[in-house]
Amino acid sequence: MATRKDYELSLEQRSQRTFSENFKRKKVQELETGLTRVCDLSKQYQVSGTSIYRWIAKFGSMAKKKERLIVEGESDTRKLLELQRKIAELERKLGQKQIELEFKDKMIEIAEEMYRVDIKKKLGSQLSDTSGSGENG
Repeated sequence: MATRKDYELSLEQRSQRTFSENFKRKKVQELETGLTRVCDLSKQYQVSGTSIYRWIAKFGSMAKKKERLIVEGESDTRKLLELQRKIAELERKLGQKQIELEFKDKMIEIAEEMYRVDIKKKLGSQLSDTSGSGENG
């Protein structure tokens, strides 16, 4: 009894043969209706999967349509709205921090008037030595 191996074609023989357009259309139709799979056709006719996918691209039902449906997980509009929401939240937080700073500045000003002490560090003044050592350590 003959085995499958006996009927396999060499690479040279496979590259020289051609399938008719009718044959390709019929096989693509079988693929689209679910009667067969690409791997089954590949094994049965000793054709590369790449070649079969080319047949599908050329003769498949989607080949006639020039439009492609692209499904986006998240639309640009949704991303834009999310970014705008984040900007608004950051602006709100920035405004709160600005109010806190102005409040602290006012409290320092009031404390300076009340205790008659210069609390704010002036620009250009040296920081005090906080290491605890004497003047000429």
